[in-house]
Amino acid sequence: MPDHVDLNDVRTFVIAAQAGTLSAAAKALHQPASTISRSLTRLEKHLGVLLARRGAKGLVLTDAGREYLLSCRRALRTIHDGGELLEARRANPSGIIKIACPLTMAREILAPLLKDFIARFPSLRMEIEPYSFGWDQEPREDVDVFFKLKAPKDSVRRVRSYPGTARGLFASPGYVNAAGSPAKPDELAAHRCAGSGVWKLSRGRKEVSPNIAFHVVTSDPGVNLAFALDGLGITVLPLWMAKHPNNRSGLVPILPLWRPEPITLCALFSGSSRLTPKVEGLLDFLAEYIGTDRDPRVKYGRAKGCFTDLTLSPTSGP
Repeated sequence: MPDHVDLNDVRTFVIAAQAGTLSAAAKALHQPASTISRSLTRLEKHLGVLLARRGAKGLVLTDAGREYLLSCRRALRTIHDGGELLEARRANPSGIIKIACPLTMAREILAPLLKDFIARFPSLRMEIEPYSFGWDQEPREDVDVFFKLKAPKDSVRRVRSYPGTARGLFASPGYVNAAGSPAKPDELAAHRCAGSGVWKLSRGRKEVSPNIAFHVVTSDPGVNLAFALDGLGITVLPLWMAKHPNNRSGLVPILPLWRPEPITLCALFSGSSRLTPKVEGLLDFLAEYIGTDRDPRVKYGRAKGCFTDLTLSPTSGP
């Protein structure tokens, strides 16, 4: 005898026993009577006992059938109650969710949203582990959600994408008055710049990577902002930061037709086809804010133009 009973057959048996006839059960389940009959036969064959006699007056349960019906009702009620408990937990997840994310995300996104997050999920505690380097590191197993600025090419974890951050080149008016403004990307090499890696600049389908020896090497947007506002040179800044009321009067765009590569953002997490309530709650909560007018980074403005469409962000994993 097989190890497992088909729960659909059990449910069909309970409904048929309660309905009294195959036709009534077929009507309740929106299935042909022949399908109901085959389901009952399959269940009886599996159990090795006769559960109900079919007759002109309908179904007549055997002694074994009546006892099995009571057990099935209790089992189905337990399954139903368990489902309701899970749904309640999904609506109000509890426990601890451990997050690893870039330091700038912890400061600029998570910290301002803590009040709203706690109000939404009062029973869920959050443990935030910021990191300032190693964007290509693999997440540890004890981390529930690992936020990265670049989607992994190969990872055993699932991936969810969020709108990326559009960026531009900026300097102070004082620097431009003293050193001039480059007319094309190659001229950036003659200017004092702050940044890291390779600047990939695009204009339409054209893409260039000027050879720049950075005067200050850093990937921290806060340091780059101070570098530009103090008139020290040219740097790449997120557009939401450059447009902030406290900054925009002290900055001028450089090569405005050329756009640096946007910063992408994705979340890595483990899970089956349906997420755990706490992970699903966090990811959906952040999706309501990131890249929208409710994004805390654009508190004093609009999100339009500051973020990329999801089609430009990392694609979701399986």
